[in-house]
Amino acid sequence: MLCIKHPNTDPWFNLAAEEYVLKNFSDDVFMLWQNHNAIIVGKHQNTLAEINLEYVKEKNIKVVRRMSGGGAVFHDLGNLNFTFIMNGEEGHLVDFRKFTRPILDVLLKLNIDARFEGRNDLTIGGLKFSGNAEHVYKQRVLHHGTLLFSSLMSDLSNALKVNPLKYKDKAVKSIRSRVTNISEHLNQELDVLQFRDLVMDHIMDIYPDCEMYDYTPEDLTHINNLVKEKYATWEWNYGYSPSYDLEKMIKTNGGFIEFHLNVEHGIIKDVKIYGDFFSRREISEVESLLRDTRHDEELILKKLKPLPFDDYFHNVLPEEFVKGLF
Repeated sequence: MLCIKHPNTDPWFNLAAEEYVLKNFSDDVFMLWQNHNAIIVGKHQNTLAEINLEYVKEKNIKVVRRMSGGGAVFHDLGNLNFTFIMNGEEGHLVDFRKFTRPILDVLLKLNIDARFEGRNDLTIGGLKFSGNAEHVYKQRVLHHGTLLFSSLMSDLSNALKVNPLKYKDKAVKSIRSRVTNISEHLNQELDVLQFRDLVMDHIMDIYPDCEMYDYTPEDLTHINNLVKEKYATWEWNYGYSPSYDLEKMIKTNGGFIEFHLNVEHGIIKDVKIYGDFFSRREISEVESLLRDTRHDEELILKKLKPLPFDDYFHNVLPEEFVKGLF
């Protein structure tokens, strides 16, 4: 087994590295890695329905879609991520308990009574500290999980806080759980990097064929190309979302504005705007402008800026209008 412990904390890179290793290596692999502030959404989720967009923008939090299913999770440098990529036989690849057992064993050594609960969670005293997901590719399975060690819980909560009534879709919804940090249950001083090393040491003990592996220049080239082509793109992180409808009303200095959107693969296909605002021009002209446009805040604002906006929405700024579309 190859063991990879690298210092890169860019979420685009780390998700791309997982896919690259899964599809291009033949060895079994274990990886430990960290992301700087990021929200990682499940493959089948509607990204905008899972994130607090204003908070994400304010805090410069990256949003990345992963290959595996399941719900959205928040990463920061107080969180440690682990990945198993293993060969196996079809029908016997998915095994959440097998891949989380080593983590539970490490915590047991630290006198922490951690348990596997539900479908894919690890808990301490009923509080979740690890969510797990899997993705099968040919005869290989990728299992990855989060390990909340000393994460900022306020950031986690605020980044994933979204109005559940705003979006109507058939996408997989995240189930919010009460969470805890591993560090809160320790009887000794330990930081996240020391904990990382304990996990890696344990893996190397239970898999005697382990050897450390560093990405080669060729590996890095392929991973960075995958970042540019996929993981850093709007098309993957937002446009891949299932079709959805959005309904929202905002209060402005010019009156109430109500929005009804239908979005397919991240593109606005239909939009209707209602309200008690005053206008000197036909609102249908704005609706037409927005159709076939990415459901992307910066792009929409750019399209609206050249308009004589006060003629359409008296006493309303384009910036506050756009907030109603998200």
